Amino acid sequence: MPENSNPGEVVVAGVERILALARTWLVWDGRPRLAEDGARLYTPHKAIRRHTHHLVDHLAEIEALLDDRPSRPDEWRGSFVTLAGDWAPFTEPDLNEAEQCLRRLADVYVHRLAAAGPDEWDKHRDPHWTLRFICEHVGEPWYAEQVGDLGC
Repeated sequence: MPENSNPGEVVVAGVERILALARTWLVWDGRPRLAEDGARLYTPHKAIRRHTHHLVDHLAEIEALLDDRPSRPDEWRGSFVTLAGDWAPFTEPDLNEAEQCLRRLADVYVHRLAAAGPDEWDKHRDPHWTLRFICEHVGEPWYAEQVGDLGC
């Protein structure tokens, strides 16, 4: 992505990739998928939940960085816990909920980064990442890729 482009657009692209994969999960057979690291299991609901939490976590970090305040410490249990709800079938209403939530979160990234302006996007705030790098990080659809394309 060009350096003068809003970094939030990377988040939008990642969300669209996640949703493209999620559209194939309506046929999920109930078996979890082992992540590429061999240490964690993923189901459709868990992938959506983890990505949503990832977006929320880093959005809060961006807000704290822009306000020059410390961000809330990371106390998520993350991918190492699979919740009871993660095992539920993934249905069309679940897909609709994911589309509505993830697209709105992606929009918030675009709008917030636009409001912050280009001078803030690559500003170094050691030991923290730049806002652009945060967007590149959360724009990766890694959790959804662990479930994969079930339409093949």
